[in-house]
Amino acid sequence: MKNKFLLLGIALAALSGCKTASTAPSMHLGKVEIRKNISINNELKNDEAFVKTIAPYKQKLDKEMSQKISHTSVDLTKQGDNSNLGNLLADYTFDGANEWAKKNLQKNIDAALINIGGIRTTIGKGDILLKSVFEVMPFENEVIIVKMKGTDLQGLFDYYANRQVNNPVSHLYIETDNGQPTKTLINGKAVNPNQDYYIATSDYLALGGDNMKFFSKGEMIPTGLKLRDLFIDYFKKNPEVSAPADVRLNFTGKK
Repeated sequence: MKNKFLLLGIALAALSGCKTASTAPSMHLGKVEIRKNISINNELKNDEAFVKTIAPYKQKLDKEMSQKISHTSVDLTKQGDNSNLGNLLADYTFDGANEWAKKNLQKNIDAALINIGGIRTTIGKGDILLKSVFEVMPFENEVIIVKMKGTDLQGLFDYYANRQVNNPVSHLYIETDNGQPTKTLINGKAVNPNQDYYIATSDYLALGGDNMKFFSKGEMIPTGLKLRDLFIDYFKKNPEVSAPADVRLNFTGKK
């Protein structure tokens, strides 16, 4: 592997005591010269004092991350249009958002959807550790509830029909044929165009990520809930994971 070089110089700062620019005295910085480059490679020794300093904190973090929070008897994967891990996390998103909505909005959530790209890895059968959830969801995404008119949900269904993408859903059934939606259900019922629906998703998708522009027609309601924290809570609430394998996305004639 090619060596990388770290350019070392002198960096002087006038921010002592957290002074603002308006109160800090002016300082003249003299000429700064670069003296040498140090090659960063396997021959560069660790800073033993630094390693010793952080050791107790690393041990504490490793111990916390290695704690068991649940168990699965099957591999939890993200492959296929109805992956068991995707369905599971979509259900957890629904359940967590629904609990929040009942308390804060006096409303029930109607459905949830997340993006498969946000699920970064799989979980093998056996004990589920805290670090497993951090590996699956390394992002700081927040749960957003989007209030949408029934008529505007057509944009959601068209999105899935056109893209035929396996972004996981909960309490939704979308059936398509050659790029056209043929059957769409929310909570097992046909959409009422005159009804308001509450859809739980991530802030990334609510703001149009993955080209989900249909959310722009709705009203965004922030919850303050972090998706990863929500997943951790629900894994802990379910010591033995029951991975859902039901069909929610049915793309007939998928390209």
